[in-house]
Amino acid sequence: MPRSPARVGTSMAIASMLCVQLGLAASVGLIDDIGSSGAAWLRLAWAGVLLLVLVRPRLSHYSREALWSAAALGVVTAGVTVLFMAAVARLPLGTASALEFLGPLAVAVWRSRGVGRAWAGVAAVGVLCLTQPWTGASDPVGVAYALGAAVCWAAYILLTQRVGDAVSGLGGLAISMPVAGAVATLVAGPGVVDHLTPGLLLYGLGLAILLPVVPFTLELMALRRLTTGAFGTLMALEPAFALVIGFLALGQAPNSMAVLGILFVVFAGIGAERSGARVEEPAPEPGADLVVR
Repeated sequence: MPRSPARVGTSMAIASMLCVQLGLAASVGLIDDIGSSGAAWLRLAWAGVLLLVLVRPRLSHYSREALWSAAALGVVTAGVTVLFMAAVARLPLGTASALEFLGPLAVAVWRSRGVGRAWAGVAAVGVLCLTQPWTGASDPVGVAYALGAAVCWAAYILLTQRVGDAVSGLGGLAISMPVAGAVATLVAGPGVVDHLTPGLLLYGLGLAILLPVVPFTLELMALRRLTTGAFGTLMALEPAFALVIGFLALGQAPNSMAVLGILFVVFAGIGAERSGARVEEPAPEPGADLVVR
């Protein structure tokens, strides 16, 4: 019996989140060597090169609107990566991920209806338990970086679905990721190049495959199967994954309130998976929206 589009999309989103958190945990050592912005730049630069080489998109095959959407996606991809890496350098992985989730949560509330909004509310309660803002223990600069990443992530979700619908295969990513690499190069590249070694370059290449190439590809395919509201709610699972991986890989132990938060977001993620399939629309003529006339 074939799996439903919602279940397939959910599986892709979960696999993406695991890759993201493993990649972030593995990036901690790179942050020590070249700083948070340098680590973000090295991953994005390699990702842009890899996708250009593997996919080799032909810009003449895409409409002007598709190209602009992919370029905008590249800008917000650079924003979410650089800002979140700066947040992780100042906050525990679980806390930074929970704050960043406010972006997808806003998308979930905005785009969902009825029961979908209820699941987003359950996820919000879980995020509060994970972050525990009433303790006042978080670095305010790190919080500001994480909130900036949240804004970029909300835009990333909306643009990824638009690009995924407009451009077949991985062509959209092969355009957006080099743009992200170029933006990150302007922001962080000049101050990092002198500190690079062959070992760091190779390490950055491996990290780029784990994050962002694999997870962003999975997210693009997931958003072809899920509504943005359901996808945004599912992203509540990412702070939970971050908490678990932060504990296992980085020794960042959660308290009982954080564990309760994990239960809330897992419950919300299950609910979103059950109600989040996109309604299929009639397919356009092949190439009708992509080829410049």
